Amino acid sequence: MGWRVGVDIGGTFTDVALIDEETGSIGIAKVPTTTRDFTEGVTSGLREGLARYGVPPAAVSRLSHATTVVTNALLEKNGAKTGFVTTRGFRDVLELRRSSRTDLYDLFQDAPAVLVPRRWRYEIAERIDAQGKVAVPLDEGDVDAVIAAIREAGLDTVAVSFLFSFLNDAHERRVGERLRQALPGVGVYLSCEVLPEIREFERASTTAVCAYVGPLLTRYLDRLQGTMSDLGLPRLLVMGSSGGMFDVAEALRMPAMTVESGPAAGVIAAALVGKELELPDLISFDMGGTTAKASLIAGGEIAVTAEYEVGGAGHSKRWLHGTGHPIRVPVIDLAEVSAGGGSIAWVDQGGALKVGPKSAGADPGPAAYGRGGMEATVTDADVVLGYLDREALLGGALRIDLAAAEAAIRRVADPLGLAIPEAAARIVEIVNANMAEALRIVSIERGRDPREFALIAFGGAGPVHAAALAADLLIPEIIVPPAPGAFSAIGVVASDVKRDYSRTLYADLAMLDPARVAAVLADMEATASDMLAAAGIPSERRVLLRAADVRYRRQAYELTVPLAAGPMSRASLDALASNFHEKHHQTYGHATAVEAVELVTLRLTAVGRLPGLQLGRLPGGAAPARRRAREVWFAETGFATTPVHQRDELTVDHRLAGPAILEALDSTIVIPPGWIACVDGGGYIRLRRR
Repeated sequence: MGWRVGVDIGGTFTDVALIDEETGSIGIAKVPTTTRDFTEGVTSGLREGLARYGVPPAAVSRLSHATTVVTNALLEKNGAKTGFVTTRGFRDVLELRRSSRTDLYDLFQDAPAVLVPRRWRYEIAERIDAQGKVAVPLDEGDVDAVIAAIREAGLDTVAVSFLFSFLNDAHERRVGERLRQALPGVGVYLSCEVLPEIREFERASTTAVCAYVGPLLTRYLDRLQGTMSDLGLPRLLVMGSSGGMFDVAEALRMPAMTVESGPAAGVIAAALVGKELELPDLISFDMGGTTAKASLIAGGEIAVTAEYEVGGAGHSKRWLHGTGHPIRVPVIDLAEVSAGGGSIAWVDQGGALKVGPKSAGADPGPAAYGRGGMEATVTDADVVLGYLDREALLGGALRIDLAAAEAAIRRVADPLGLAIPEAAARIVEIVNANMAEALRIVSIERGRDPREFALIAFGGAGPVHAAALAADLLIPEIIVPPAPGAFSAIGVVASDVKRDYSRTLYADLAMLDPARVAAVLADMEATASDMLAAAGIPSERRVLLRAADVRYRRQAYELTVPLAAGPMSRASLDALASNFHEKHHQTYGHATAVEAVELVTLRLTAVGRLPGLQLGRLPGGAAPARRRAREVWFAETGFATTPVHQRDELTVDHRLAGPAILEALDSTIVIPPGWIACVDGGGYIRLRRR
């Protein structure tokens, strides 16, 4: 037994979580994110956390990391000089995309950015037909010309995506072999290695994304791994977007898998809380420095989508189709809005108060942090209203400049003719409305009633605003976990090793030979077993989960249906068809049992189960003494003298009636009038309306 350590980089702070595998005790460290070089912040946070809790590097059994490098590279458009090689006649597939648009009736909307300029997109004469047969042989002369063009352009990487290569990858692999031999310094990403699936544009886009961000991710992880080795820490694992860890080598083979890894970790931790508390239905709410994220956990199951767009409309949003770069990898289904502690408030030309999407980030940060920031932010409003300590945060490590916060709020208050507290209250009201929209997207817009769910609130600012959001959506209970400010880092620690594989096998189920299915699955399972072995997972902790994308003939999209383990037989395929009919009825309200069913893609999820974690329990004892009080603004009362307590002084079953404030090293919990907070035996703060 030892310590598991997880690191999560946020827009404002880098969080480190340490969990003792034997006792479940949690340690945390928060340091400012170093945007110029994330490695510096990670190293600083690890050193601080290990020193604070007296954990020698040799006692760390597992080191895991959620990275924002891929997402940031796409948002900031600072990836590699990338080329794209495709079948003759399909040079513009990345630009033509699909027909979906953010606003169907806006004729003046900007076209989505293209990662690869047209001058670096190359065609080669070759053609595989829809049955996987060679229709046009590969032209080796065209390959020579492409090699020369890539060399002359000085490209860093190249993505190769040929038509129907998921059925027959011979041409694509031959071109990859030629490119790697002739251009040893150029990274080569083949769609048959990245995503051997149907759908030409999504496959090409995913491969291009991997090529675009690959060099940046490689440099970052190599540098970080070297630093971790110098500190005497174990080999690094990277968090994936679907909620599992894999080693650095897997991340570099498929960089797109690390998109949204930090938010995914928070949802994993929320699901762990639901399991501990026997609450299968939760809405996770994560509010950090730059964004707020929401996700639904229903029946203990986390919603995962295979379609995601990153870099669209200035941010990563699953529901804004057609605005970003599609990646077809499993991603935990999140609704994300540009609303965080650092979100900047401003007055538009019409005199309306707005909040976001621009953020003060980590540098300079909110004005209240005293690092040169002058724009009004949500954090400044929280300080002015008394939700946050007006003297210091992070246990005194971060001094608060109240005068600077008030001066920043005045910048928006004066044009509106408002007093400073009134302007601060309106900023909070607006940002709460923005975040409530994210909660509605994952609940009401998915056909779920939020009144049947509990809200688990985390992130540095989540517990400050959670009660207002719960009141808006009539959510009956709020759960604030231990160390909410570093909760995503805890999710990184608690995640299993996990990797998803896919392979298109397009055929009519009734006509399909089960041996073909068995052969494809056996190949994927061999690859998955090698990955789990390389990650150090013993055989008894390895789990391989099969599934298949299935549809009716002539349908354009599929449903993913579990596929039973064991030998493949005609009965197995018949059961798959039957299960598809049932799921189609559950999803769309109808099914047609006499209609032919097509298998499209086989999927395999490889999981390496880690020993379960039990978060630390709090000891019972005498009720804590009231620490102090301060003036706090609430909509019901205006400014009111409000008791302030230290969370680590609270004991099991202690109850606090609002208004009250609970402070901890990493976060603050606001208990408004009409709410009651209680501490349960696991150290969770549970809030209910009186």
